[in-house]
Amino acid sequence: MSKKDIIKTIRNYAVILLLHLIKQQAENRTTRSWEVSIRNSVREIQRENKRRKAGGSYLTPEELLETLEEAYLNALDEASLEVEEGRYDPEELEQFINKDEILNRALALISLP
Repeated sequence: MSKKDIIKTIRNYAVILLLHLIKQQAENRTTRSWEVSIRNSVREIQRENKRRKAGGSYLTPEELLETLEEAYLNALDEASLEVEEGRYDPEELEQFINKDEILNRALALISLP
């Protein structure tokens, strides 16, 4: 698998991770389903980012953050359909959340051993 494919896979899991982190922050609550989805997304990102034979990671923390930033708008779009039953469009929803806090939390979760 090429590095480009790995980044694409990580970005897809990042959308799911960020979607649930956005929903948690916007609704100021969580569910078991969201928690499981967050854990599964983190595990898959960690698995995809791990170099099997050479050791280390494909993406540095800086590249991971960049990938999370790329996934953020897609996650925000999806969250706008789910938060309070789709009451807000993405721009309105963004007023209720702290993007930097969400991205940093996602990166911290991914970086845990």
